[in-house]
Amino acid sequence: MEKFKRYAIYYAPEPGALADFAAAWLGWDPVLGVVVAHPDLPRLPCPVAQITEAPRKYGFHGTLKPPFRLSGPLEALIADLEAFGRTHAPVVLDGLRLSQIGRFLALTPTGDLAPLERLAGEVVSALDAHRAPAGEAELARRRAAGLTPRQEALLAKWGYPYVMEEFKFHLTLSGKLTKEEAVATKDALAPILAPLLPTPFVIRDLCLFGEADDGRFHLVHRYTLSG
Repeated sequence: MEKFKRYAIYYAPEPGALADFAAAWLGWDPVLGVVVAHPDLPRLPCPVAQITEAPRKYGFHGTLKPPFRLSGPLEALIADLEAFGRTHAPVVLDGLRLSQIGRFLALTPTGDLAPLERLAGEVVSALDAHRAPAGEAELARRRAAGLTPRQEALLAKWGYPYVMEEFKFHLTLSGKLTKEEAVATKDALAPILAPLLPTPFVIRDLCLFGEADDGRFHLVHRYTLSG
């Protein structure tokens, strides 16, 4: 199995129309590990490549445990992911919707989010023994965004400030946009995404992603939630 410089635990859609469109929209397919041609969409305020530059390298995903460097063997992480899957059930939510979060666009879940938030918190804590402590440069980069005291405490404990009660699940579709760009992009995307969005939205597995030397993330394996 190929070794990567960092790993992350993500949700990624199963093969299908949404996954195909999202890979083309971002221009990167993390499952196949290939660059994908962008779709030609009308009414966009700027080129797709420009809109999606920031999230492209990660692939289309929802973060559960943010990227981390391994503290030990990859095989130990895999064993714990398999065990986690056997003891946790799938999470079922009402659906997904296209949302604007600050200056970027994303898909966000609808319905009772408590089971998803609980799953994410347990993924962070149960697998944290495999995370090497964050270096000072990484910590400084996180702090540059301006953290609350609680976010600072989460950063110190878990290596990332937006976990546990600060966690907000989303599947990123753009980088930072101006207000006008965000509105126009959302209007252009909405009719295309509407028939692709699942109802209900079910998280059936955890996806182990790895970051290659060029910074692009690849799907390593899916671990079924069968508990």
